[in-house]
Amino acid sequence: MLYMIIEKFKTPGAVEIYRRARDRGRLMPDGLEYVASWVDHDFTLCFQLMQTDNEKLFEQWIDQWQDLVDFEIIPVQTSAEAMQAIAPRL
Repeated sequence: MLYMIIEKFKTPGAVEIYRRARDRGRLMPDGLEYVASWVDHDFTLCFQLMQTDNEKLFEQWIDQWQDLVDFEIIPVQTSAEAMQAIAPRL
């Protein structure tokens, strides 16, 4: 299943986040897969697309970053999946 993660960087946030990522990696448990990410130009928000069959893995990952980031986790689907799901109602 796909998830859109909205990360709100805490002050001073971005520098420490990138330093930790450089030094220690993404710190994701096995079974939680990074797909892609986008960061705003002010370095205050990051939007990450991730995939997992076990939503509880987010707890382990967030524990590694919660001192620097506030998280919102939203289950999402691709546009193709959405079209297929809604097609019978059209």
